[in-house]
Amino acid sequence: MLRIAVPNKGSLSDTASAMLAEAGYTGRRDPKDLHVIDTPNDVEFFYLRPRDIATYVASGALDVGITGRDLLLDVRMPAREIEALGFGDSTFRFASRPGRFTDLKDLEGFRVATAYPGLVDRFLDEHGVAVDLVPLDGAVESAVDLGVADAVADVVSTGTTLRQAGLEIFGPVLLESEAVLIAGPQDVEGTETLLRRLRGVMVARRYVLIDYDLPSHLVDQAVALAPGIESPTISPLRDPAWVAVRVMSPRKSVNKVMDDLYAIGARAILVTAIDAARL
Repeated sequence: MLRIAVPNKGSLSDTASAMLAEAGYTGRRDPKDLHVIDTPNDVEFFYLRPRDIATYVASGALDVGITGRDLLLDVRMPAREIEALGFGDSTFRFASRPGRFTDLKDLEGFRVATAYPGLVDRFLDEHGVAVDLVPLDGAVESAVDLGVADAVADVVSTGTTLRQAGLEIFGPVLLESEAVLIAGPQDVEGTETLLRRLRGVMVARRYVLIDYDLPSHLVDQAVALAPGIESPTISPLRDPAWVAVRVMSPRKSVNKVMDDLYAIGARAILVTAIDAARL
């Protein structure tokens, strides 16, 4: 059985479990369950702390896992990212008192607090900046105010939390992170099937099917507006002057595409969600 590590809590947990369910797997029904066997799909799920998943996978105790790119890089273990999963986005930045630092090199010799010492240490090493790292487990934004550090390196979403703590972002982006599927150094049988299913879920979430009727002489204009993944499916109607068209289109822009198709003469425009896909 393919042994899969899944976050048992935190911001990645619910979405990761939902994605696996959409991919056809049977996970846990009770949030207290830490181990679930999905016999029909020949997999085992192990529900672990997100921060520990890369360690288990890198050691070979588990075959693959879902965790954050930030957590993967922070542990400095020989696990590898094999696919970005399109959720759990986060950005890592430096912050300190307004005007205290303006450039990364200004941090030389100062104290930097972070909950990701491995990640920050690697980034600073790559840029030739030596600091005194202060590892913390949370509430990093309080470190400057409490005198524990001169600057912090932390996850930034809107920046509101840092501003409320009287801090200002400076310097380059450390990392753009998201949820990723990771594996150990060796390929394991069953990983490709899992990967294909997860890719199918991502396609289903990003795209919809658009069906519409159109005067046949307008096909080229319509295809220019909605070209699809490869090419639209075009079928004849009883009226030889008209055709039926089916095409995959990005979900985020579907209403604009519908408006544009209607404007050139398409009618009976219908949009259908995609439950699963293999491309």
